[in-house]
This record gives sequence, C-alpha cells and structure tokens, in this order.
Amino acid sequence: MAPKFGAKQLPITYGDLTDFPKDPLACMRKLHQEHGELAILEDGDQQVVFVFGPELNQQVLSDMKTFHSRFFVIRGPKKSAQRRLTSGLLSMNEQTHRRNRRMVARPFQKNSFVSYHEPLVELAKSTLDTWKVGETRDIHTEMVEYMLRVTSTMLFGFDVPDLALEIGRMLDRWVAMNHEVGIGALVSNHQSRDSYQELIDYAEKLEARIREMIKLRQSGKPGTDVLSLMLRAHDERGSLSEDALIGHTALVFGAAHLTTAHTFTWTMLLLAQHPSVMREVRKELNAVPQEEITVYGRDEMPVLERVIKESMRVLPASSYSQRIVNLPVELGGIQFKPGTPVIFSQFITHHMESLFEEPERFIPSRWETIQPSPYAYLPFATGPRMCLGGPLASMILRITLPMILRKFNLQIEPNAEINGKVISTMLNPTSSVPMRLLDPSTEPKASFIRGNIHQMVDLVEMPTTLN
Repeated sequence: MAPKFGAKQLPITYGDLTDFPKDPLACMRKLHQEHGELAILEDGDQQVVFVFGPELNQQVLSDMKTFHSRFFVIRGPKKSAQRRLTSGLLSMNEQTHRRNRRMVARPFQKNSFVSYHEPLVELAKSTLDTWKVGETRDIHTEMVEYMLRVTSTMLFGFDVPDLALEIGRMLDRWVAMNHEVGIGALVSNHQSRDSYQELIDYAEKLEARIREMIKLRQSGKPGTDVLSLMLRAHDERGSLSEDALIGHTALVFGAAHLTTAHTFTWTMLLLAQHPSVMREVRKELNAVPQEEITVYGRDEMPVLERVIKESMRVLPASSYSQRIVNLPVELGGIQFKPGTPVIFSQFITHHMESLFEEPERFIPSRWETIQPSPYAYLPFATGPRMCLGGPLASMILRITLPMILRKFNLQIEPNAEINGKVISTMLNPTSSVPMRLLDPSTEPKASFIRGNIHQMVDLVEMPTTLN
C-alpha cells in the first residue's frame, strides 16, 4: 500500500490498529524507534498519530481548542446511567470543561488537605496493624485494597466509612467491567452482547447508590469529603447538577484508585530491588522523630521525595493518554484533519535518553541536578487538563510510604515472576508482587526475580542468579 500523503518519507507504519491495545508499550517503543518524535500507525483508511517528547507534548497538551479530550469507554445509550457515569471532565471540552473544572477543583486544592490528613493516617495505621514481621504479602493486592479504602473514604465521607466503602467497591467493579467490555461491545456475538448488557444494568445499580449518597450529604451537616465539597461548589450560573456530580464522582474514583495503588507497588518494588537507595531512605527516616513521621509538607525527607519522583518517571502509572484533533492542524510538519486520534506517552517521554541520562535505570539522585520541563516529566500530564488529583495523590504517597518504611524493611520473594502491562492507559502489575515484611533493622537485600519487569527497568543491583 502506498503512502496516501504523497511524500517520500512519511513516518508511517502500516499495520493492525489492534496491535496497540494488545501491547501499548511494545507498539509505542517500536514506533518511536522507527520514526522518532512523531509516528503514524495506519490501517486501511484509519490512522492513529503518536507524539513523543516535550515539543510535541506541549503543542498537543496546551491547545485545548485544537485537541479535544474524548473518554474512550463504552458510553451507553443516551439518557442511560452508563452515559451519565461516563460524563465527567474527560468527556468535556472548551467552555463546558473550563466551568466544570473550576467547580470540581476545590477538594483538590491544598487548603482542603488538612481535613484529609487525620483520616488518612488512621487508615494507614489500621492497614499496617494487620501486617506482621516475617509475613510475605502480595504488595500489589494490599495497595489496591488500601487505596480502595482511602479513595472511598475521601470521596464519600469520613463519617460513613461502611457506605463509602460499599460504593467504592461498586465503582471498582464498574471500572473493571468497562475495561473488560471495551471494543467487545461492538462485536456481534452472544458473549459480548451479554457483557455489554451486564455493564448497562450494573451502571443503573451504581448510579442509584451514588444518588442515595448525594441525598444523604444534602440532608446532613456540611462535610469535608470530596463529594460534599463538590455539592457546595457554585458560580454565577449556580451549582453542579446531580447528573454532573455522578459523572465527576465516577471519574474521580477511577482516576485516583488504581493509579495511586500502582505507584505504591512500583515504588516499593524499586526500593526493594535497590538496597543502596533503601539504605539512604532508612537513614533519612531514622532521623525523623516518630511523632513527626506523618507530618505532610515537611522538607526534611528529600531522599524520599527523589525516590517518588524517580519511581513515577521510570514506571509511570499513567503511561499514555490521548486527544482527538478538533481543527485542522500541523504536527511535525504534517497536516492532520479533525477526528484523528493523537496519543502522547508519559512512559516513552520519560525514557528518552535525550532527556534523562541512563533512562532505563532507577537513579533517584538524578533529581538533585535536573529540572525537566513539565512537558518532559509529566506523571500527572500537564497543561490546562493536568490531573486535578495529582497533589492529593502526592500527599497520600508522602504520608503513607514513610509509615510503611519506618515499620518494615521490604524484600521481594526470591525467584518471583513480576510482570506488568499497560491496560487502559495504566501500567498495571499483572502478576502478584510477593514482598517479605522484615524487621526494619534488617540489612536491605535485592532478590533475583523474573518476568517482563526487566523490559521496563534495568535492575542493576539484582543478583544475576538465584542464591
């Protein structure tokens, strides 16, 4: 098939568009290696454009009028619960997005964090009280459950934890069902149709429970949870409608729960496999009085700060996202028409050698000397659609990790197989991550491990054989 642009050297790879969702990292790495900072995957008359690196990231992420957001999930019939649940900020553009973002922003401003601090510390303590020295736990499962409780409580209320957790578990199942149904809803077979209908029916039940929670919050005293703050938000046009609240609530949960859980998992894995860094962190933590270990905003833990930054660089929980061309535009010297999907990738940008020396290695100390632009280092994306919950996720990480690391040393179970895959934009552990909980005085030690984790990061301190 000849290139349809008519130029001699266009950055096009001809193939199957379904290759991308099957293995996004492999697909994007291949495209970047072959074509550089702009690549086109073409299948018949369909194209997907990929941009890599800060220059094109900035063009795409800073121009909200030319590049629209689209929520790539099953939207469901008009006026259905599924349609309302998927009508959050990701499905909004231009003026509608700007207004709703302003209205939703308050719970994610730092002056709101004070009310989240004590409940977060208590949730972390209650979780860690169940962990015992000498145990081996799947840290991935533990962090997913921990963040389910944290996200549910912060979103729906500190005073009704059981109801908040019930709705949180329903939202978790709904998110998983959306991932599972995916494009299968468009395939004509009984299994796909049944899965699609199950999703539509479950959305009705979930929406009903969220509406109950909204009514509870409206009838009671003002709360400091995210939903209560969104309920009180207003501007010259009034407050958010109940339908809008439902969409924002579902999006906030989906954006906060698994991404932060995965960041916890990857950070602890990287620390366990880099004993030299773990020693630095432990030395720093030991210098902090026990009663101050959970104080948020302290600047006496720069080593841990660099560890978190580097973890989100080398294994970013959000590994790519997308926009849709809304107006004719030139990218990298090539014209694209409205309707063209554009993918940008945190993972590929974070692993560009031109931006980060030895990009495949976990080197927290690099952050003592580098200050990459927000379009070169973008774990929470950047620009006018930057993730609202980024600062809150950072607070959760910076309070919880010191509590874990002060109480336990961590070691991956030797010979464990650790695998990961990008699923629905997120870099997920797809295997268990078995972690030994050791006495904090134990000398840190890396373990020999297997799996495709080695395709994502160079674990240079790992022993080369199973001892």
